[in-house]
Amino acid sequence: MKFDYDLFVIGGGSGGVRAARVAAADGVRVALAEEDRMGGTCVIRGCVPKKLMVFASEFSEAISDARAYGWELGEGRFDWPTFRAKLHAELDRLEGVYRRLLDGSGVTTYNARATVKDAHHVALSTGEVISAGHILIATGGVPSVPDQPGAELGITSNDIFNLEELPASILIVGGGYIACEFAGILNGLGVRVTQYYRGAQILRGFDDEARGMIADQMRERGVDLHCGTTILAMEKREGGVWVKSSNGHEEIFGQVMFATGRAPNTWGLGLAEAGVAQGRNGEVVVDDYSQSSLPSIYAVGDVTDRVQLTPVAIREGMAFVETVFRGNPTKVDHELIPSAVFTQPEFGTVGLSEEAAREQEPIEVYAASFRPMQHAFAGRSDRVLMKLIVSQATRKVLGCHIVADHAGEMIQLAGIAIKMGATKEDFDRTVAVHPTMAEELVTIKTPVRTA
Repeated sequence: MKFDYDLFVIGGGSGGVRAARVAAADGVRVALAEEDRMGGTCVIRGCVPKKLMVFASEFSEAISDARAYGWELGEGRFDWPTFRAKLHAELDRLEGVYRRLLDGSGVTTYNARATVKDAHHVALSTGEVISAGHILIATGGVPSVPDQPGAELGITSNDIFNLEELPASILIVGGGYIACEFAGILNGLGVRVTQYYRGAQILRGFDDEARGMIADQMRERGVDLHCGTTILAMEKREGGVWVKSSNGHEEIFGQVMFATGRAPNTWGLGLAEAGVAQGRNGEVVVDDYSQSSLPSIYAVGDVTDRVQLTPVAIREGMAFVETVFRGNPTKVDHELIPSAVFTQPEFGTVGLSEEAAREQEPIEVYAASFRPMQHAFAGRSDRVLMKLIVSQATRKVLGCHIVADHAGEMIQLAGIAIKMGATKEDFDRTVAVHPTMAEELVTIKTPVRTA
């Protein structure tokens, strides 16, 4: 059968675009459909705009620190409209880059919604039906909003970048990385932030010691964080949204933001009707090679609900091309992936948490917590954490957790050593770079505990 294209990609995010470009460069006839803006969650409403907001929010403390170091400065004032205009201009620029990369690679793009009709056909919202030898689902994820009365009064992380003005106060509901990141961002921009999380501690699934330190420092910096707390009722009232919480508190907030998780973006794609197996959360079920239950249909990125990180989606897209079009079956290694949470303080992590490691085998824990020189001089009480989890049997470093400014930069490099199988003695043999925070990773000689 002669197909219109060899490959049709549904979704213009990082994973889909990378797969489309690389395949097209090999001479594969490729088309891609995106119903919204090219660049996907990361570029348009995720990593990139969020990190720019993190940068903006950190200047409030930087101004205070500058005075402590002898700089004479006036009172700073953040102007949201100025920042917002520059932010949107930058996102427009990046979207243009993505479109030019696709055009330059010879990928045909459709600004339309695409749904799957069967194993080899997609239907566009324009009315066209297109055939393809292979279909790649790369539609990412979407914010989940709880099913409760009044939830429609809240916003999500998708909306935060488009606010005409910043509210005087905001309630953030959730305890994951998105909730905690935006709590720090908005607090730094001068918004009075309250955060509710139904669990006992924020950042579930991460190292307990690290997330406890982050929670404490968030509170010290002004975030009114309440764990074990949920919303009982919400109503639109004069001045904002009235909220009654499970701890008995009632308050009117300028905005309520739900950061209560994300779900695979598969609703209405026609996958079930086409016979593509999906999991409990709606994710596309795939094998190690990203192939779905229909041999001609593959899926990469957040829509598979494996590891929800942009670099992982890109690697999965590359592995898909290797497997399908280059005859080189390639699995993506999802083990020991470094990641960063851009809370304030920042958190970098790779490998096992202390809790997970001690369930696996006997371990030693090496940790140091201290006031870094830069903050101590400025009179700030902030502390950092450097932590290594080490196997007693093999001496391999099983996990590394850093809570500190620029933790993401540090964990990227630590991740290389740990991925290579470095032992504690390898760290010990490495000469320290002084004076730095990260030197603690190679100077801690005695375990603080064993388990």
